[in-house]
Amino acid sequence: MTAGEMLAATVPMVRTLNLEFLESTADRAVVRMPDQADYHNHVGGPHAGAMFTLAESASGAIVIAAFGDQLSRAVPLAVSAEIGYKKLAMGEVTATATLGRPAAEVVAELDAGERPEFPVSVQIQRADGAVTGEMTVVWTLRPNS
Repeated sequence: MTAGEMLAATVPMVRTLNLEFLESTADRAVVRMPDQADYHNHVGGPHAGAMFTLAESASGAIVIAAFGDQLSRAVPLAVSAEIGYKKLAMGEVTATATLGRPAAEVVAELDAGERPEFPVSVQIQRADGAVTGEMTVVWTLRPNS
């Protein structure tokens, strides 16, 4: 099961927004949200909450892809998130997530008995390539007790 399939199966909001996982590797995750009138804001573009969910889902996809082999001993949890809306988003939007630290560093901290934290950066773009938003999600791998 891919990271996208896992998220679609376990996170109802992913299915609600009809998110499409285009790529999910340990290096990059790309998730698209189609243009859907039910999730528009007052100016006809995707609602800020829908874009937040899109970007957070892309961050989750890269976390699952990079650390899925650690799930038997740790639970990935979002610690904090910050988003900036840069330009008007219209139509379909795509979020691209990248890890802010090497996965091996994070796993080494987990191996040392720590609870590692690491940032995931996400860019949200319109179909024309313009960046409409940027998000940073700080994740942790909480060791199972």
